[in-house]
Amino acid sequence: MLSSLGRTSLNSTTKLSAAGRIVSYSTDLSQQQEQSKYHDIENVPQPRITSHLSQLRKGTGGRASFSGNVVTVFGSTGFLGLPVVNRLAKNGSQLILPYRCDPYYVREHKTVGELGQILFFPFELKDDDSIRKALKYSNVVVNLIGTTMPTKNYNFYETHEHGSRRIARIAREMGVERFIQVSALNATPDPKGVMLKEGSHFLRSKAHGEEAVREEFPNATIIRPSVMYGMNDQFIFIYCSRYRKTPLDLVWLYKAGEQTYKMPVHVNDVALGISKAVYDPTTDGKTYELVGPHCYKLGELIDFMYKRARCTPQFNYNFRRHGLYDPYFRTLAWGTQLWGKVFKCKVPLNWEWIEYVECTNDILSNLPGFADLGVNRLAEFEYVGGQWADKCTFYGYFDEELGDCPTVPLPLRSPPIIKGRPDPRIADSKRGFGFDVLN
Repeated sequence: MLSSLGRTSLNSTTKLSAAGRIVSYSTDLSQQQEQSKYHDIENVPQPRITSHLSQLRKGTGGRASFSGNVVTVFGSTGFLGLPVVNRLAKNGSQLILPYRCDPYYVREHKTVGELGQILFFPFELKDDDSIRKALKYSNVVVNLIGTTMPTKNYNFYETHEHGSRRIARIAREMGVERFIQVSALNATPDPKGVMLKEGSHFLRSKAHGEEAVREEFPNATIIRPSVMYGMNDQFIFIYCSRYRKTPLDLVWLYKAGEQTYKMPVHVNDVALGISKAVYDPTTDGKTYELVGPHCYKLGELIDFMYKRARCTPQFNYNFRRHGLYDPYFRTLAWGTQLWGKVFKCKVPLNWEWIEYVECTNDILSNLPGFADLGVNRLAEFEYVGGQWADKCTFYGYFDEELGDCPTVPLPLRSPPIIKGRPDPRIADSKRGFGFDVLN
């Protein structure tokens, strides 16, 4: 019965014309000024309202209610997808989830919403017709599609740039009101190469994707999260694994992690921020940087995670990280990456991801963040991240009791680092924070 739901105007004022038809007109002048920076405002179609029922909210709120919004979430089967779907379903949105994987991998999405509130639709990113069908009744689109490893049919640019442009263009043609694009922190069209001579194609393609979306959908909202952690993530579960362990219990990191600073953010916090942006029309045309509440040196984060995973001398594990030339690790990394290309699957070692995580500092750019979205309480890595590191233990057979293992010291933390505005409280050259990071 999607045809009876129609669309809900989130940022426009409606009135009844003499002919009895509902028409809408925009009242946000600042939004029009922001849109004109990227695109001719006259070419952006006004949202269409197809039924009086779209103005009626059903229920008292919650998963069994209907908020009046029909949201299409692309990339819902990824790491960030399920938390976002859960947040949107909790607010009574009807969700359309396009997928191109086996239906087995989307079954867990059914349980987060009431029966009939979450609908699945097979699609192909290169097929315009399938995208149009997925957007036919939606008034909000959230694009979470991304990849950390290129494949034969979908490299970084086909996924992050051309795919995002295609979705944004069709969304504008279909009269969608709101568009949320998820990018990445430090996305730039000209990244500096460290391990890779050409720089990170992941960050470059993400930046091109932002530009493409702005051109096709001027009032789109851009979300730039830092590296995310949570269940089955590509941070804790990748580093606390036997793939990072080389002979003699050595763990290789770029420059031993002593010159890289990260602000990891919990995936549930990012999902909450995205849900806030979906229901807040004042976020149109803005870019948000979502990072964790603290900044850490990568080396100290790795030490903390491995100690929480019980990689200690008590269990005959002499953990040591280093940044020297390691032919064993390089051979293993190239071999696993080749395996992923041949069998078209994700692998735990990827030079692109190493370039992004280990060779790129997380530095903010004075853009809005969590506080501007109304999210003020964030998960701290020492507690939430430490709990996930516990689950990566190499000694799961050990029945640990209170007092068996010493307390793991917490990593040194500082407030987030902002480009051009180093916090004097953390300007300590001995620890590597402050001005040393920015220069």
